[in-house]
Amino acid sequence: MARLILTLICVMLPTVAQANTVYKCRKDDKIVFSQTACPQEYSQHKLEYQLGIVTEIDSDKQEKPVVPLQALLNNQTLSREKLLQLLDGELYRLKQENSYFEILKISELQKLERQRYWRNKAKDDPDYLSQVNNINDHFNGLILNNDTVMQQLSARKTQILTETEPE
Repeated sequence: MARLILTLICVMLPTVAQANTVYKCRKDDKIVFSQTACPQEYSQHKLEYQLGIVTEIDSDKQEKPVVPLQALLNNQTLSREKLLQLLDGELYRLKQENSYFEILKISELQKLERQRYWRNKAKDDPDYLSQVNNINDHFNGLILNNDTVMQQLSARKTQILTETEPE
């Protein structure tokens, strides 16, 4: 019976809003599956679905969600090494996102160029130039926002590296 339930969960999980975690709530003989933490009167098992594998963890404690940005900026709750690791991870993610924005920008400009070509419009057509400027402004703005955040994170990382470790 348990294998059938786990199989059903494995089949249903990809279609349920792409959730990676499901809670198995048990009270007496009653079992309920939920995407939110179980009420206190239920015992709780956490089912995590990742890369096609379901892992069941007994987790009767209520989970408090951690806000990643708050954890990054609040170094009292994290060790210095963990904070630096999280900062490096976020810097890497933002660099990757900027690369993705560049690719999207190039793709949109190519799409616009193909439309211009097939509609037999000149390269100096005001509508075409306006659309090119809009695309450039949009993606350059996104990249600039990420660059600003990366500068702030880099400054914070430098500050952490120059601070002496408390004893």
